Amino acid sequence: MNEKISRIKLLLLDVDGVLTDGRIYVDNNGVESKAFDVKDGHGLKLLQRAGIRIGLITGRQSKVVNYRAQELGIDLVFQGVKNKLDVYAGILAELKLRDEEVAYMGDDLVDLPVLCRVGFSAAVQDGCEEIKPFVHYISRLKGGRGAVRELCDHILKEGGHWDAVTARYRPEKP
Repeated sequence: MNEKISRIKLLLLDVDGVLTDGRIYVDNNGVESKAFDVKDGHGLKLLQRAGIRIGLITGRQSKVVNYRAQELGIDLVFQGVKNKLDVYAGILAELKLRDEEVAYMGDDLVDLPVLCRVGFSAAVQDGCEEIKPFVHYISRLKGGRGAVRELCDHILKEGGHWDAVTARYRPEKP
């Protein structure tokens, strides 16, 4: 069991470029949409079953993010954030957590201050190169294309939760 991962009680995620591929679709009426990978969502639900809380910190403001968060049972949603480190510090204080109990996944320079503070940091495969030397884990998959699910599975397996949270899916051996 990975000691850093076994301490995690909260996973925080950037949204654009992590939960999505970073592209923003805007129609002629100014209505924004984003694409989320269903496997990422299931990975987050598996983490929740293991008792790990999920939160989102994003620099943009979007109704679709609130909708997706509600759909996944994520109540820690911070949008329109200009300083992610300030929000992160507030979350720690509110939840009475320490840095080593938090994991964060980002994709760009604005995520770097938080990535450097948390106990376990991750970047998506197609994130900017400048953050990669500072993280513990780089996904093989791209943002919005299963990178979050890959991280969730890694946390569950290395943290010793995998068998318990996936037992319902495995048939009993004859």
